[in-house]
Amino acid sequence: MGVLRVKSVEQSIRDTEAPEHRLRKDLSALDLTVFGIGVIVGTGIFVLTGRVAKDMAGPAVALSFVAAGVVCALAALCYAEFASTVPVAGSAYTFAFATLGEFPAWIIGWDLVLEMALGAAVVAVGWSGYLGSLLASLGVPLPAAIAGEDAVFNIPAALVVLLLTAVLVLGVKLSSRVNLIIVTLKVAVILLVIVAGLFFLTPANYTPFIPPARQTPAVEGLAAPLIQVLFGMTPVAFGVLGVFGAAAIVFFAYIGFDVVATAAEETRNPRRDLPIGIIASLAVCTLLYVAVSLVVVGMQPYGQLSRAAPLADAFKAVGQIWAATLISVGALAGLTTVVMILMLGQTRVMFAMSRDNLLPRGLARVHPRFGTPYRITVMTGLVVALLAGLVPLSTIAELVNIGTLFAFVVVSTAVVVLRRTRPDLPRSFRTPLVPLVPALSVLACLYLMLNLPVETWLRFVAWMLIGIVVYIGYGYRHSRLARPLPGGRSRVRPS
Repeated sequence: MGVLRVKSVEQSIRDTEAPEHRLRKDLSALDLTVFGIGVIVGTGIFVLTGRVAKDMAGPAVALSFVAAGVVCALAALCYAEFASTVPVAGSAYTFAFATLGEFPAWIIGWDLVLEMALGAAVVAVGWSGYLGSLLASLGVPLPAAIAGEDAVFNIPAALVVLLLTAVLVLGVKLSSRVNLIIVTLKVAVILLVIVAGLFFLTPANYTPFIPPARQTPAVEGLAAPLIQVLFGMTPVAFGVLGVFGAAAIVFFAYIGFDVVATAAEETRNPRRDLPIGIIASLAVCTLLYVAVSLVVVGMQPYGQLSRAAPLADAFKAVGQIWAATLISVGALAGLTTVVMILMLGQTRVMFAMSRDNLLPRGLARVHPRFGTPYRITVMTGLVVALLAGLVPLSTIAELVNIGTLFAFVVVSTAVVVLRRTRPDLPRSFRTPLVPLVPALSVLACLYLMLNLPVETWLRFVAWMLIGIVVYIGYGYRHSRLARPLPGGRSRVRPS
């Protein structure tokens, strides 16, 4: 069946050697780990902590981070096997093409475009919020019309995206060096938050640790978690259900370790370095998230936490203006790397799709000097800048989450499929306890997806339908696998 034609692992690897589409192999295990930390530590720790503690989980937001981290850990084991076995740009898109077929690969690629483009826009809006907080504390507030969630057009958010687009065009090694400097700064700031915050903890703020479940405006109407609607429950926040509902939201904080897999083709020793980068970055970030969330809810009653800049405002609440200013600087640095690496991930997914002719092949051309897919990078930068300027953060954060969880479901399923269809492939890293771990990953991801709001599901379905139309109208007819090789031989191996 044409839509299920499978691109072999060997063909995927051969494609990376075409001169006009060859990316430079400049990244090490350290670079990948720092990339992972750079993109994971960002909006979740600097922005979402306050929102979900205030609206959904209370002090138990730390448990929400743990739950989301466990789900990510299960998926990370699956990603590590795939990324080391098929070291090709494209991440879940490439993995799906080698196992499930072209149409499932298109769907997951289309989904990743949604995840990373919107994710970068969301974080750019968060960056603008912290810039506004910092400038306000220095006595130079930005006009509300040009910055913040209520801006007519968020100029700072759009400008930071365009600046980072230029960095990405100039080369992945430059990007990794910029990332290393900024990640060092923001991790130092986070450690400062943890240590300094310990001196301002109020034990009473942790009681009750899991506030009683109750109805709130945050879970009314289409904002209600889908699972509560499906089972006829009265939608509630807080309580145990609130903790898991919050886990589905703070899951956004972990988006990024899968971006490490998109850099597979630019890694010197992908079979060794990719598993290290994926798993190490996830472990470090989970520890940081739990520690920071415990500190911030201990410094200030959860009902009083700020939604826009919770860490900085918690220190302002205890009179430590110097710390609040330093946190704002760290947040600006941290969110900068998140925007950059999410855009890096998106460009590599679209690069892989264009190289397969599912999108126009001309987009996949690599710059002769910088060795980057510059056309896709510039196009991505312009679209993300426009989104960041126009779309409020709260509108699209959950949409990014559902796209990522869907990608995790596909990758976890594909690991089992590839084990059965290609047991002969060399695997430098093997997911343990297959098929148990992939099955648990699928179930955990689906459960978090069901905890997302109804309106998020409606938007996700609409985006997928648009993707199907684009595939039928362009991708199916132009696909490289639809064209026979000289002599009538097929590019497709049977599905």
